[in-house]
Amino acid sequence: MIEGGLIPSGNLRPGWRYAALGIVIAEFVALGWIAANAYSIKPPVPEKVVGPAGTVVFTGADIVAGQQIFLRYDLMDNGTLWGHGAYLGPDFTASYLHQLAMDAKAWLSQRRPADSPAARNGELTAEVGALLAENRYNPASGVLAFTQPEADSYIRQLEQWRAYFTNAAQNRGLPRAMISDPEELRQLTAFFAWSAWATVARVPGRSYSYTNNFPYEPAIGNGPSSAAILWSGLSLITLLAGTAAVLLAFGKFDYLGWRAKDRQAHIHPSLLPGVASPSQRATLKFFLAVALMFLGQVLVGGGVAHFRAQPEGFYGLDLAAIFPSNILRSLHLQLAIFWIATAFVAGGAFLASALGGTEPRGQVKTLNVLFILLLVIVTGTLVGDVLGVRQVVGKWWYWFGNQGWEYLQLGRFWQWALVAALLIWAMFLVRALQPSWRRKEHRELSALFLLTAFTIPIFYLPALFFTGKTNFTVVDTWRFWIIHLWVEGFFELFATVMVAVLFYKMDMVSRRTATRVIYLDAILFLGSGILGTGHHWYWTGQSTVSMALSATFSAMEVVPLILLTLDASAFVRLTRSRCDECGQPVNMPHKWTFYFLIAVGVWNFIGAGIFGFLINLPVISYYQAGTNLTANHAHGAMMGVFGMLGIAFLVFALRQMSAEADWVRTQKYVKVSFWGLNIGLGLMIVLSLFPTGVLQLYDVILNGYWHGRSAAFLNSPLMSRLEWARLPADIIFIVLGVVPLVIAAVRTWLMSQRHRSESTTGRI
Repeated sequence: MIEGGLIPSGNLRPGWRYAALGIVIAEFVALGWIAANAYSIKPPVPEKVVGPAGTVVFTGADIVAGQQIFLRYDLMDNGTLWGHGAYLGPDFTASYLHQLAMDAKAWLSQRRPADSPAARNGELTAEVGALLAENRYNPASGVLAFTQPEADSYIRQLEQWRAYFTNAAQNRGLPRAMISDPEELRQLTAFFAWSAWATVARVPGRSYSYTNNFPYEPAIGNGPSSAAILWSGLSLITLLAGTAAVLLAFGKFDYLGWRAKDRQAHIHPSLLPGVASPSQRATLKFFLAVALMFLGQVLVGGGVAHFRAQPEGFYGLDLAAIFPSNILRSLHLQLAIFWIATAFVAGGAFLASALGGTEPRGQVKTLNVLFILLLVIVTGTLVGDVLGVRQVVGKWWYWFGNQGWEYLQLGRFWQWALVAALLIWAMFLVRALQPSWRRKEHRELSALFLLTAFTIPIFYLPALFFTGKTNFTVVDTWRFWIIHLWVEGFFELFATVMVAVLFYKMDMVSRRTATRVIYLDAILFLGSGILGTGHHWYWTGQSTVSMALSATFSAMEVVPLILLTLDASAFVRLTRSRCDECGQPVNMPHKWTFYFLIAVGVWNFIGAGIFGFLINLPVISYYQAGTNLTANHAHGAMMGVFGMLGIAFLVFALRQMSAEADWVRTQKYVKVSFWGLNIGLGLMIVLSLFPTGVLQLYDVILNGYWHGRSAAFLNSPLMSRLEWARLPADIIFIVLGVVPLVIAAVRTWLMSQRHRSESTTGRI
């Protein structure tokens, strides 16, 4: 038999395995080198900073203590540092640097002849740039020498930052006088001063700063480095070449996609609706928790969005006094990670049981223990977020409160508990898939399922490689191993495996086609995505070699997304297919699961592909990092891809555990949810995130990065109107998207409990 017209049936050619393994090893060697190199090239933290007279301005201990204050008060969920963090407040580094430039310019102008006004501005800009660019750090003594204007500006900015924490319209929803202790303000300002120094002081022997001249500050002539311009252009070559190669291969060989021509789209008996093993039914409570966490996430997200439209309050209510904006944003991010990860965990458990066939003893008990552990982790993290930022847990903030690192806010204790929970889940999968190892035809699919599942707890471990005292460059190196590599790399690959298993068990593709698609995605996604992680590191203290590799491979991340768009069209055809033998429409009970998978393909191309590529070129990222164009990409990719994938698994499980009569009514809520979520997300981007991001980028180019992130610009009438324009989109997303999904999940759970009760009564 010929499958797809070229490759004979049987085992998959070994070249697929060798190619995937070789790419992963080669790229991790390069990525590991970049990560190790960060320790040696990071911006140094001096032992002390002295003024012209030799007096100590602040010490290295003050800088480290200031970083911990920055984290303890969760300021990374208010503003950004080197472009990373939240977009409610300013970029603290850029704001400090601009004020330093103004202070230095004023200091120099007082020493210039009064009769040269015409040349003053241009000459002063060059003089200020040269003054601040000179690196006066002595590595032998560990002393950083500040010029007089640098020392004076540090003292002057103490009052500026005290005022910032007392003005709700400026800080967008922080508690009043959140940081009022003079010593804490002094140390926090020292941390800002150090971070600003690293953006302008030239690396010894180089013509650029530690952050590759980020941020853009025209007042001192700080602009994009030559490397940023060069690799932006060269990366386009790899994009075009990669696209051409993949499209050529896809067009020439008709065996890369999901659907084999000679197969009928009939549902396999093991996945007919209403057929579920005890452990599969035990996952229903996970999916109910997913829906409830999703609802909580969008509600607090609406509160965060409101602080952008109305910084001073919530329709007259002082919301900041109850739920400050940084706490709400932290909860918004943590709940998003938790509900999506829980959907993947539950989906993996459900499909592993289907692939394994025979169910070992104790699997339901294992899932019950895992569910309790997840509840404890989620509750502990959310409560810790609130108590930590409010300084209730004292010195234990790092372990049980909010660590303060964006996306990794949960305390270190809860991080270890999460790793333990993921390992318990992985061991559940081992036992669930054990019976399939006896069947040769299932062995490779089971191995891939387990291998990709184990990468999830393993690649979360870099979250444990740093503390609140670790150099910011080193932290961001490991932090984005989690944010990008863990989520966009291995979670996405595991999702591919789950979809492949789903299609295989539905008898829609052969075992070999399912296996081949997994290897194909591993080659394409990991081949571009592993080193593509580095596009987050352009401005965080990495080398230009890192920028070159990151820009080149990041540009190629668009290539596999083109194939996903073709997958989306194939999914549409599957939902409308007819049996070749009988001519009747194929029974497609999981139609809405396919619709959410279609949404994944579309949003992957739009959110991750178009909007991601828009901001990933170094020369564009230089001006827009930390603007709404980043948020635009994040919402389109995070919710549009991983969120829709999680919901696809949820809808599949709901349908699988519902009798036909029960599903007739539940399906109506799922249908409304599908359109509400997609229309709401689309309007959120079109009405607010994209236009505000473009305006912000334009303002940065005109006036400097600090201004595009300032309250003066963000509170302008046009930006305010665009923020209010998001309100209808949020209402549609929440009321017509999330709420019906919650109703569907609750309804299915109640029906399950009723049927279980009736079954128990019948046995008695």
